[in-house]
Amino acid sequence: MQLRSASNHPFVYRKMVRGVDPAVRPGDVVQLYDKTGRFFGRGLYNPRSQIVVRVLTHDATPVDEAFWRGRLEQAVVLRRQLGLDAVTDAYRLVHAEGDELSGLIVERYADCLVFEVFSLGMFQRYELLARLLAELLGPPTALDRPERVGPTWRCVLRADARIEDIEGFRVRTGARPRPLGTRPSRDAPAGEPRGEPASRITIREHGVRYRVDVVEGHKTGFFCDQRDNRLRLARLARDATVLDLCCYTGGFALCAAKLGGAREVCGVDLDEAAVAVARENANLNQVRIDFVFADAFTYMRQMLVNRRQFDVAVLDPPKLAASRLEYDEALRKYFDLNQLAVQMVRPGGVLLTCSCSGLVSREVFTDTVHRAARQAGRRLQMFDFTGPGPDHPVALACPESAYLKALWARVM
Repeated sequence: MQLRSASNHPFVYRKMVRGVDPAVRPGDVVQLYDKTGRFFGRGLYNPRSQIVVRVLTHDATPVDEAFWRGRLEQAVVLRRQLGLDAVTDAYRLVHAEGDELSGLIVERYADCLVFEVFSLGMFQRYELLARLLAELLGPPTALDRPERVGPTWRCVLRADARIEDIEGFRVRTGARPRPLGTRPSRDAPAGEPRGEPASRITIREHGVRYRVDVVEGHKTGFFCDQRDNRLRLARLARDATVLDLCCYTGGFALCAAKLGGAREVCGVDLDEAAVAVARENANLNQVRIDFVFADAFTYMRQMLVNRRQFDVAVLDPPKLAASRLEYDEALRKYFDLNQLAVQMVRPGGVLLTCSCSGLVSREVFTDTVHRAARQAGRRLQMFDFTGPGPDHPVALACPESAYLKALWARVM
């Protein structure tokens, strides 16, 4: 494939392509050449996608089994160096572009590996990647729970429906985790292999236990990226009243209550199933939290009418800008959410506001929050700006991989 233009970014878009060998098939590894005809790299090809090629390497290394093993080993070594196993049995093993494996995310949840694929090429290589990663990891061990140690990893393959439509593949829905190397029983109903364990998995993080649904939960079932931020928020919650907006299954709320010793905690989410799991998590950790099934906008407006405020508030909405077409609308939503959220905090209290939209830069997000606070008649004193944990490394050539932004501020 010859390119009209080339950059160090791992995405090659349609408009950057000059010509393609007609023998190439979707999902194949292709060789790339710049406009002068010089070798540029190798990547996974899909003519159906706007991202025609996801670049894997800029050298002449063959993209074979040894290549995949090497890249996965590189990712595993980093996680072991970070010492994550000492505090949790849930973390990101492969972070797509951040680990030079564009189109692939892998999360470890206890003895289960959840693969989320974003490209046809990665979908086609799932079985190979799962086998190689399991070999590199060795038998699963579990944090403080020897009874959960098994002989092999269970694996789940997931993809967002929008990605499936764009890339042209379909992941079998409803499949429960299955031990690596096994196949569903021929007599089992479609999507539900007979004799397989349930899709609910219990993980531990900094001493807090969470139920994770690796099949039906959002994304891969849990948000490992907020691990360090959850712990930090707990340290600000002693004897405080805490509001966790868009709480999902209760991560920040649980840490505030169990680790932080908060006096009162409320979590709000519009996903009824997630709220049900959050309540299970509260019982699992023997803490009292008021989880509310409600739209965050509606809830905050009602709290304003009731003149209700909190010492600490967390706003962590889902991804609002999945594409550039949604960018402007996402900024409007971030503005409206933050305009209400700052009013939920007592003067001198703390607001943690987050964005997981990679297309929204740190500078744009900070400006949006600032303007929203000013519109609400509040001043913000930012005392930190953080991102995800170190198991989410960033490729400097791909700024979108630094997707999570967490702004910490005192509300004046």
